Amino acid sequence: MTTTPDTDVVCLGESMVTFLPSRPGPLADVPSFDRAIGGAESNVACTLARAGHRARWVSRVGTDGFGDHLVREIAAHGVDTTAVERDPVRPTGIYFRTDGERATGADSVAPGPRALSEVLYYRAGSAASAMSPANVPSRAVHAGQVLHLTGITAALSADCLALMRALTSDRTPIGTDGTPRPLVSFDVNYRVELWRTAARSGAPGEPGTSGAEVLHELARHSDIVFVGEDEAAAAWGVTGGPEAVREALHEPSVLVVKQGDAGATAFVGDAGATGEAGAAGETAAVFAPALKVDVVSPVGAGDAFAAGFLAGTLRGLPVRERLRHGHLMAAAALTDAGDLAAPPAREVADRLAALDDESWGRLRLGPGWTAGGPQTAVAGRAGRPGEQEPEVRSV
Repeated sequence: MTTTPDTDVVCLGESMVTFLPSRPGPLADVPSFDRAIGGAESNVACTLARAGHRARWVSRVGTDGFGDHLVREIAAHGVDTTAVERDPVRPTGIYFRTDGERATGADSVAPGPRALSEVLYYRAGSAASAMSPANVPSRAVHAGQVLHLTGITAALSADCLALMRALTSDRTPIGTDGTPRPLVSFDVNYRVELWRTAARSGAPGEPGTSGAEVLHELARHSDIVFVGEDEAAAAWGVTGGPEAVREALHEPSVLVVKQGDAGATAFVGDAGATGEAGAAGETAAVFAPALKVDVVSPVGAGDAFAAGFLAGTLRGLPVRERLRHGHLMAAAALTDAGDLAAPPAREVADRLAALDDESWGRLRLGPGWTAGGPQTAVAGRAGRPGEQEPEVRSV
């Protein structure tokens, strides 16, 4: 006898308190910072929760004020934080960054030239880096339909890597307790500097094993994988387009290859690049063009895309619509200055995702489009009360 999962998506990984500069410039010249939160996995959880799904964040934080702040803020987005453990010895991770990560032009379709950015992480020895198979509650992790992980966690410590391997190694559909095993979602999230730091301090994993090899291993043992075309080239030397990435990573039942501002291709079923039919009659390769957006900040767009695709997966939508929901969530993040933008209302997202190819290609979304409601989202701008629905804006 099986039981029904009590949540939709469980996201496991480190979140940190982020300090954002009060004005542009080198860190040495910034007089003050605004406090926020940052973490790929908790970003996905928050976005899913705000989109109406049951999301849980599993992690460890210190018994300090920063840990209190993280748990409180993430819970405020509607995320279940009851499985977050408090570490009495290790601190909560923090980091500082300059304004250089933000695009310099607000009218560009893709992020424009950027100032040289500085990011300083204070996460070595953090509470989250001590996550391991021994101290992360298995029941909490396996409570959802989907378990979402990223490659960032694997680089934090040997214990974290052991946990990641444990979570991706068991592909049995039903556990020994009768509980269905969740689908494992894995965002490669190749962070070169993080792996370099890990290598200097004694890289997680076996001697001689690179971060790229670790990420490939974890991806091969996951069910849904997100990877950028540029990531695949940088980590694994794979070039030649999405089909070449699928050839190098044919094990996942769903592989999503992100192609920057061109769009994304999803491969369904273990068909590789052969063009065979995927699961439930789906075409093996499905491409969805990205939306044209007036970029305010690129931060968090990848996490938002993953959240949108997973939201569509939970709802059983066709693959093309899952990709389009990913693009819409990413557009919400790109057109907002914060790291955690409000997603569009479901009815708005469904309406836009159902557009014909020509209308989808003519969309251009700008700041405030998610706040305008169904009557104004098509034009990508916030409307005034009583304003008639505008035409789709061509570019």
